[in-house]
Amino acid sequence: METTLIFREGIDLPEFAAFTLLASERGREALRRYFEPYVEVARRLGAQLVLDTPTWRANVDWGEKLGYSPEDVDQASRDGVSLLAELRADAAGDPPVLICGCLGPRGDAYDGTVTMSAEEAEVYHGRQVQVFAESDADLVSGLTLPTVEEALGIARAAVAAGMPVVISFTVETDGRLPSGQPLGEAITQLDTATDGAPQYFMINCAHPTHFERALAEGGGWRGRIHGIRANASKQSHAELDELGLLDAGDPAELAAAYLALQPLLPNLEVLGGCCGTDHRHIAAIAEAWLQHV
Repeated sequence: METTLIFREGIDLPEFAAFTLLASERGREALRRYFEPYVEVARRLGAQLVLDTPTWRANVDWGEKLGYSPEDVDQASRDGVSLLAELRADAAGDPPVLICGCLGPRGDAYDGTVTMSAEEAEVYHGRQVQVFAESDADLVSGLTLPTVEEALGIARAAVAAGMPVVISFTVETDGRLPSGQPLGEAITQLDTATDGAPQYFMINCAHPTHFERALAEGGGWRGRIHGIRANASKQSHAELDELGLLDAGDPAELAAAYLALQPLLPNLEVLGGCCGTDHRHIAAIAEAWLQHV
């Protein structure tokens, strides 16, 4: 979402915070324009659609940097759900739409050295989870999470609020979390600590070639991964940070990389995108996938 709005739409997003657009009608219209092509792709292909609220940065720390009070940040999460509820109503069931309340990391998604304890993360993220629990959101997701401790806190907060939860880890070019922990170990640790509370796990913010080897090494934990939101680019996080422009890769090539994961991820069913992707990539991925299932 953020890379599309910044590099393709020319919209200024301070601190990469798309939730700031919810404060004006012009901003809400920009978000509607962003979401509508995905609705059309799902309708054309007869697929169910999961839409994330534009609230990846809508937590207290990022809000403070942007001049938002905690109460303002809470309202942004409510407004994000309301926007997607309007889109769902307009779709009238074609396609079916699930609204996912999106939670991002407290800090930098690429930095696994600054950690909170699971207990701290549960309290910190519990505020936003509760806002979503009191809204029309169908589930919540912790997205681009760099450490298992923060993911565990979000999962526990969701359980306490009675909300279905999805956990999505950021991985580096070696397939490990930014903290250095192997992906399979992180999934197993979180499942053990929560008695399998997450509905499923996802991988995001890396190209499939970055984590394919980690998946190929095997393990029952692979069955818990139901979603991929890969980057369009094969570059590392550090390289993308320094690039200063959009690397959109090639949609057909990315779709082929997703197909290569089919033998490794038997339960993969949620196909999305992260940095550099837009509706063209998702259409290519979904079309290729539906031809091979």
